[in-house]
Amino acid sequence: MFLTRPTLNTYTATREDLLIAATDLFQVVESGAVKIQINQTYPLRDAAKAHRDLQDRKTTGSTVLTV
Repeated sequence: MFLTRPTLNTYTATREDLLIAATDLFQVVESGAVKIQINQTYPLRDAAKAHRDLQDRKTTGSTVLTV
């Protein structure tokens, strides 16, 4: 038996691997097969508050800063 702990570099060792993986990911998201839940947005001017809320575990799902 063995245990591994892969990292991003394990899967994307070269820039070409990274671009292929990113392209595949965005295609899946664009197709609607994966839904990204954005539960809160903050104006960029409130980035410090967003950071505090993340740090204080007041957020869930994805957090987006808007311009």
